[in-house]
Formats: sequence, C-alpha cells, structure tokens
Amino acid sequence: NKIAMFGTPLESFNDEEIELEIFPNRPDLLSYHGFKRGFLGFLGKKTGLKKYPFNKPEENYQVTIDKSVKDIRPYIVCAIVKGLKFDNEKIKEMINIQEKLHFTVGRKRKKLAIGIYPLEKIKLPITYKALEPDKIKFVPLETEKEMSGLQILQRHPTGKDYAHLLAGKAKFPIFIDADNNILSMPPIINSQLTGKITENTKDVFIECSGFDFEILNKTLNILVTTLAEMGGKIYQMNLTGNIKAQTPNLATEKMKISIEDTNKLLGLNLNEKQIKNLLGKMGHNYEKEEVEIPPWRTDILHEVDLIEDVAIAYGYENFIPEIPSISTIGQEDSKETIKRKISEILTGLNLIEVSNYHLTRKDEQFKKMNLSDKNQKFI
Repeated sequence: NKIAMFGTPLESFNDEEIELEIFPNRPDLLSYHGFKRGFLGFLGKKTGLKKYPFNKPEENYQVTIDKSVKDIRPYIVCAIVKGLKFDNEKIKEMINIQEKLHFTVGRKRKKLAIGIYPLEKIKLPITYKALEPDKIKFVPLETEKEMSGLQILQRHPTGKDYAHLLAGKAKFPIFIDADNNILSMPPIINSQLTGKITENTKDVFIECSGFDFEILNKTLNILVTTLAEMGGKIYQMNLTGNIKAQTPNLATEKMKISIEDTNKLLGLNLNEKQIKNLLGKMGHNYEKEEVEIPPWRTDILHEVDLIEDVAIAYGYENFIPEIPSISTIGQEDSKETIKRKISEILTGLNLIEVSNYHLTRKDEQFKKMNLSDKNQKFI
C-alpha cells in the first residue's frame, strides 16, 4: 500500500520480487538503488537531501569536444566512477536503467544517448568528434567482425534499429581514446573492445550525448548517484573545446515555495515545520520558504511540483474529499460542443487533426506562471 501511495503503482508481488510502475516524470526511480533511496525517505527512514561526495578530475580526466560535432550531436557530459564491485545483478541493473533512460528521457535515444565503458580498457584523454562513415571502422558490441559506420547502420541489429537518428548526416559522431581506439558511435552502439562491462570491471567511464545540456547533466547525475549507491566513488571530468565545463555537476537547485499557496492548493492547514518534514520525506531540504532540490530530480520545474511532493508525503489517503460549496453546475461550453462535433465529422471523413504552432505571450509564460523573465530571450 505504501508503494502505491508513493506514486508508483504496484503491479504484482510474490516471495521473490515486487513489480511496480514508474512514471516517466521520475526517471531517478528507474533503478533499484534509486527507488530504494527515494522510498526510504518517503517512509521516514532517511529523510532530507542526500549529498554525494565527488572528486575533482585527475590527470588526463579530460574529453575534448571537436567543432565537427556542432551540427550533428553537439553536447556531451562525462564522468568516471571508481571502486565498483559488479556482480550479475548490478550489471543487469545498469543495463536496465540505461535502456529505460534511453526510452523515456532520451526519447528512444533521439534526445540523449548513454555509453558506459570499462575504464581499464581506455587510454585517457578522450576526444569526441565526427568523421565520414567510411573512415569509422571498429568491431561493434556483440560481434566479431570490423564494420564501417555505414555498415553498422545497414547490418548490425542495433544499427538498423537506430539508423534513422543519423540519416542524412555526412559525418557520424565518435568517441576515440588516446590510442585511437574508437569507444563508440553515439547514439548507436559501443565498441566490443572498450564497451562491455563485466564482473571484473572496477572503474567505469560514462558519457551522455545529445541536444540539451541541462537534461544531459540531470541524466548523468541519475547514473553516477546510482553507481555511488552501489559503492562507487565519483570523479569529475574536464570538458574542453566547444564546451568548457566540469561534469558531473551535482550542484543543487533552490526554489521558493509559499506556505499560503501550498495550503490553498491542497486544502490543508500545514505549518512551516510540517511542510519542512514532508519535503524532507521526498528528499528535499527546506529553510524559510526555500527548497533545496536534489540534482537528479528532472521533474521539479515549478512551485506546483514541490506542492505535489508535499501532497504525496502527506498521503493521498489522508485527504478528506469535499463537495465544493458552489451554486452552479459545470457543463461543456456551447462553442466547445460545436467545435467537438465538427472535429468528429472531419475525422469521419478521414481527415487528420494537426496541432500547428501556437502563439503565446510573455505575460502568459512568466507573469501568470509566477516566474522571472530575467535573462530570457523573446522572438
């Protein structure tokens, strides 16, 4: 019952395992260790914001981003995690979370793709660049024969599944180490030589490539903190070239929350201490109407998302339903009725409804959403 109240519906359970559903808005719960961290807080066992120590880049912990990838797959973030003790279950968990992040946040690898490699088979530093397909030659994962970039898209099962992501590109992106060994061709596949994790792997190199630097950062945070929960030590890497940064960036975000708005929206009468305790159960820190948010939470975009966390921690089973004290009865607007009937007629004529670009206003996007418009660009 508690699992369902956490917002993760229970599908089934037996003496061996529990099966539950994780909604796409909480990708940090997609691994066993990520779910365990969140659920222990919800139960009141380990509350508040958990902070993970990380180490500054060591010598050669560097990835150079070549300008050739700018119009192909421009952004990457990277990390190294050391001191891991993999077994079969942990390897399965890593593969599982990698694929689920690809499918959800990554939009089937279109928005982001993840690569995880055994560090002992890589010579640092690493370069991320793009080459013509016929100049890319390596043995892709789970094969024994060397292929070119184009052959991988045409012949390899994974290559054929994701070939459309590189369709029409004159060059394909690759990660290559200091010994000129190709690590992978993102977002398609890793190399058999450097891209397979085994139970003997102790240290790993992780990269995420895509089109949104912030989402890549959050995804990398999910991965490295999951590995830290397995006992690993996180190391940053230096990114140089088109992007200059140190990743992972485990800095927390701070957001205001109003006690008045929280009580008004939820129909409760919570005081500041109660809100602090409830947000602590959801993994946040609270101080004077300001919330410190975990760096792996991709779903907190607005104050309302924090209020939702308060509601989950309070317990939906504890809300008392009330009939609104209003004298009117809601009904569909007559204009909407006409629009709906016209839409049904046109659909019956085999026409397809298309939602084109929508115009909006600065007032609607910021003032009415109670957001600051500073440093925003408008067209």
